[in-house]
Amino acid sequence: MNINLTPVKENKRLEWIDAARGFAVFGIFIVNIGALSAPYFIHGGAEEAWNSPVDHFTLAFIDIFFQASFYTLFSILFGFGIQLLRERLLERDIDVYHFLFKRLLILIGFGIIHAFVIWHGDILLSYGLIGMLLLLFLKVRDGYLLLWGVLLLGGSVGMLSLAMYQTRAYLGGYNQAGIAQALENYQSNNLLTIWSQNYADWLYANSGLGYVFLTAALLPMFLFGMYLARKRWLHEPEKHTKLLKRLCKISLFVFLVIKMGPYLFGNPVWFSYIQDNIGGTASAIFYIVSITLLGQSEIGQKLIQPFISVGRMALTNYILQSVISFMLFYGIGFGLYGSIRPLTGIAIVLLIFALQVFFSKWWFTRFRFGPTEWVWRSFTYNSIQPFRKRSGQRSERE
Repeated sequence: MNINLTPVKENKRLEWIDAARGFAVFGIFIVNIGALSAPYFIHGGAEEAWNSPVDHFTLAFIDIFFQASFYTLFSILFGFGIQLLRERLLERDIDVYHFLFKRLLILIGFGIIHAFVIWHGDILLSYGLIGMLLLLFLKVRDGYLLLWGVLLLGGSVGMLSLAMYQTRAYLGGYNQAGIAQALENYQSNNLLTIWSQNYADWLYANSGLGYVFLTAALLPMFLFGMYLARKRWLHEPEKHTKLLKRLCKISLFVFLVIKMGPYLFGNPVWFSYIQDNIGGTASAIFYIVSITLLGQSEIGQKLIQPFISVGRMALTNYILQSVISFMLFYGIGFGLYGSIRPLTGIAIVLLIFALQVFFSKWWFTRFRFGPTEWVWRSFTYNSIQPFRKRSGQRSERE
């Protein structure tokens, strides 16, 4: 089997897709910083712990513009990337199922390390496991691909939201014992204590029907991404400008109505699943289409430029954010867990992400892939892949 796949050359890259992936890495970090630095995201009680007007405004801002908007964006791009890779594999007469299965298996390995050694909120393990289901859809026709996505998303959101509405009187509250235990263990300077709490939190978040509903939320995003890649609307935006602008307007309307609208009615807990999954999908589509349209103008290209290099090594930057946060917040490092407020968290994200922008740009002047991407690629091909650029390649991006 010939697996001589070469890196995508600069003139063949869809830079606005790289930028969207980089923007997703930024948005995910804005949401994750709250869960990395305090126990309230998983155990509840954020509004009670962070009770100033500035805190509440910051939490609402994150909820409307970031929460459930960027893992959905990242998920759509994941499906988009799988479809692009499938097309390249078919062009080279490579066994698509074997190649993708192995690639996803390696991603699962990354996810296990990330989830249990660094942070319980990992998405890589879920992407690898749920991504395996995509192998069942590789030959499904475009229309059915979209239909499956809509049915899975609509069905799961409808069922869970109905159940939440019927039990709305019992929703809310928080786990005080869980909060106290997390604060004590993550502030410990004992690595085994931190890891045990990390494992307990992973089980708490992923046990029972939780993973079933996570699958029903992520798999449709993967399918939507594959559909977008097949339609090639984002490959050739100049040919589909009218359609993309219409899609941008519709998704923005749905995004604002469903994500912002509930705040006019007290933001009821029972509506949160609709808010996250329908509103989050609309906002993700709005973001990716907007970035694509921006990438077609000179000014827009300058605006998205900082995100491109970050997006080209998204896996590395995503894991790096967790590693830095591990050292900042847990007792084995600076021990800031539970001591920062939401606005401070955003400031930390802006600083770290700015450093990642400069680091990523510098990295690609010397290397062909991000470090984690290189490891992933080398394991996939069972051979050490070229890593450093030759001196004549220093100014060229693959």
